[in-house]
Amino acid sequence: MTLPIAALDLGTTKTCAIIGEMTPEGHWHILGAGVAPSRGMRKGVVTDVKEATQAIIEAIDQAERTAGVTIESAYAGISGAHIQSTNSRGVAGIHGNRAVTQDDIDRAMESAEAIAVPPNRERIHAIPRGFILDGQDGVKDPQGMVGFRLEVEAHVVTGATPSIQNLKRAIESAGVDVAGLVLEPIAAADAVLTAAEKEMGVVLVDIGGGTTDIAIFSEGSVAHTIVLPTGGIHITNDLAVGLRTPFQAAEEIKIKYGHANPMEVPETDLIDITAFGDEGTRTIYRREMADIIGARVDEICQMILNEITRAGYDRLLPAGVVLCGGTAELTGIRGFARGILQMPVRLGKPQHIEGFVDRVSTAAFAASVGLMQWGWQQQEHDSVADAAPQPERSQRILQGLAVWARSLLPGH
Repeated sequence: MTLPIAALDLGTTKTCAIIGEMTPEGHWHILGAGVAPSRGMRKGVVTDVKEATQAIIEAIDQAERTAGVTIESAYAGISGAHIQSTNSRGVAGIHGNRAVTQDDIDRAMESAEAIAVPPNRERIHAIPRGFILDGQDGVKDPQGMVGFRLEVEAHVVTGATPSIQNLKRAIESAGVDVAGLVLEPIAAADAVLTAAEKEMGVVLVDIGGGTTDIAIFSEGSVAHTIVLPTGGIHITNDLAVGLRTPFQAAEEIKIKYGHANPMEVPETDLIDITAFGDEGTRTIYRREMADIIGARVDEICQMILNEITRAGYDRLLPAGVVLCGGTAELTGIRGFARGILQMPVRLGKPQHIEGFVDRVSTAAFAASVGLMQWGWQQQEHDSVADAAPQPERSQRILQGLAVWARSLLPGH
């Protein structure tokens, strides 16, 4: 097994910490998991560092106690409407008609990353989408191929510097180093999407408490990402206002009796809800609640559809939509979304999980498991890079040997 990897998912409604390790069979063995109510968070962004830190400490403490290990660093998810993305192209010349090396790929990526970024923004990701070698496109990994000109198309994600720094400060104040920041929908995609779906064309929709995170994949790589400032908490707010019930009571009835499609709720179904003041409880028709939920879910689906169209992928995603996040488990939401979006819709749950299966293998933990997956892939990449010979160092060694060999020749 590999070394344990920790992940932190700071959502608007809950803060999750999980610790796991990859087994030789390629499964995730979850050692510990902790969940605490989020504080100091709004729409995926830290609004109070001290409050957010306290929630992180609580979640980490639960995870550490069940795992029996201490978290020193963690991969953390990032979200919020401040996130922006674009696709950029970079070029690197290969002199001498030789095989492409990692150094050539790095130079092409550096060229792709050289886009204008305002002083108040930072790069979070630069992910290669595909390569073109001497005009030949569709190249997934050019290393070892021979050519003169290497082009790369990269998906570049940026975020507002204050939001990034506040998130890091909250985590570091909890005594944990940030091993890396990962955009939430990209992380969730690693946990719930198949390679075939990514290749055919699919949209990952992570509906959390305060945001709806979208990532479109095509030809095996991410093509478009965006964070919409609407989520499950807005459904709860609608219920609290429309039914004149306390927020917590609205959340409870949403989970227990909620349905996204009013037409699938019998007209005679009645439920008791908590009322304000001296009323105590009162009885309402369940379809009345479903009408309120359906209106907000329809708005979210329309926003998703508009974003797919704006990105230029309308009717180009045969694998359809994969929903994850806590709100994705709302009864009736998949069928409702299928009717609005006019494409296949399925629920995305993390697969190949051992330990804490009942708790972690749900749509609500897709981003958390994906963060661990991202961290493991990063560590694997780093270990391969460390093991590979460094071209500059190898060249210096060869030059030194050549000088030494010449010094042994007669006349030297």
